Amino acid sequence: MAELTIVIPAKNEAETLPRLLESLTRQDYEGMAETKVIVADAKSTDGTVELALSFQGRLNVEVIEGGLPSVGRNAGARLATTPYVLFLDADVELPEPTLLRRALWRMRRRKLHLVTTNISCKDGSWLDDALYAGNNFMQYVGSFLKPFATGMFMLFDRKAFWALGGFNERALFAEDYLLSKGVARIRFRIVRGGVVTTNRRFQKLGHGRMVWMFFKTMLHSWNDKYFLRDQGYWEESEV
Repeated sequence: MAELTIVIPAKNEAETLPRLLESLTRQDYEGMAETKVIVADAKSTDGTVELALSFQGRLNVEVIEGGLPSVGRNAGARLATTPYVLFLDADVELPEPTLLRRALWRMRRRKLHLVTTNISCKDGSWLDDALYAGNNFMQYVGSFLKPFATGMFMLFDRKAFWALGGFNERALFAEDYLLSKGVARIRFRIVRGGVVTTNRRFQKLGHGRMVWMFFKTMLHSWNDKYFLRDQGYWEESEV
């Protein structure tokens, strides 16, 4: 029986989504053929849906209606009946074919609720690399204090995910961090290796603005109402 469902929120990801799906076909996880890959599409107009469906036969792909990332992720998770649900952003790739297998092994062995991994930037500048290194460091700190993970790679125990209420669909900023910080520290781990992503977040908002938004997120980590207010992220970015 399948043990994993993968959920990918997407909007106009014709350029990046095929690279992610291709990297999934290279995973050596033995249950990959039975793993449902749900693309929650937010009314894309660039052929994202058609490209996702072109992987049928290589992956067990299904496209459903999405919205903002929190809405799309929850919609996909509601269709899952498997013990584990993996949330991936559409602009990441899994360069290591062992990543899924190792992450699931860790989940089972330690009875974890959430596993994430490191993030690096593909074809980015040294500043992009430095900022993602900072993100990885904060995830590491969170493994001792309060869990911190991003929607780029969040492997959840499905029951634990819904016990936390899923992604807050009223959250207008950092909905992934808002959810991850509710996980018990002893049920959180970072699996070695990582995913690679683009630098488009920095290109759209600028490095300084992204750092400032990250800093404010840390300052308001105990104030959930902060994340329900529009911080300008979705006004200027579609990621």
